[in-house]
Amino acid sequence: MVVPFQCTADQLHWVGLSCNEEEPCALYLELSAVESVGDRILAAGNVHSTAATLASVLLASEDAGHTWRQAADPVVGAGLDRIQFLNGEAGWISGEVLFPLQQDPFLLVTSDGGKTWRQSAIFGESRENRFGSIQQFSFASKESGMLIVDRGQGSDSDRYELYESMDGGDSWTIKETSTKPLSLKHPPAASTGWRIRADGPSASFHIERRQGQRWTSTAAFSVKLPPCKLAQ
Repeated sequence: MVVPFQCTADQLHWVGLSCNEEEPCALYLELSAVESVGDRILAAGNVHSTAATLASVLLASEDAGHTWRQAADPVVGAGLDRIQFLNGEAGWISGEVLFPLQQDPFLLVTSDGGKTWRQSAIFGESRENRFGSIQQFSFASKESGMLIVDRGQGSDSDRYELYESMDGGDSWTIKETSTKPLSLKHPPAASTGWRIRADGPSASFHIERRQGQRWTSTAAFSVKLPPCKLAQ
């Protein structure tokens, strides 16, 4: 399958690209995480050119992987990388803007099993230095969650920051900073039922489900997407 992605003028302006009929830009899909909730399968990642990330991608299927739809509006310049569902309703996906540097980390939050999503920023609006990415996050209940932000090697303060939310991820309070890596008291359990496998010969990402000791392909997505070529 080929993800039906349409590049926009806002995306191209953000990354400083000019893509048109005369000089189209090649686009590529990258999938980073997959999870299921009830009958719904979710796959998250980004679409990028050879030079920059254009937007996040969140795909959903309600028919065992036969058909897929965009489950959330793309976030310009961003990628999604981790998914956690606590039950059949509450779920979170971590992401950050990837261009030009990792910055403005956020969560996509759902309370209806992934039917709809809202974006929640980790840093407050008054924060000046907004660089960093979510290294790990975990929710122990639909209200209580914690995450660790890696501010990067060039940070002018402690590199690692621990945040806590008591409202389901809608707001975050910093609890601890450190020059050394931090860890969560209750790290998220690794998903054992699903995986994404990059297949080199076919240039595709395979979404696979564990059935006993075997992995069975549920869907496959082409890495190469139709080129971006906006009318001038």
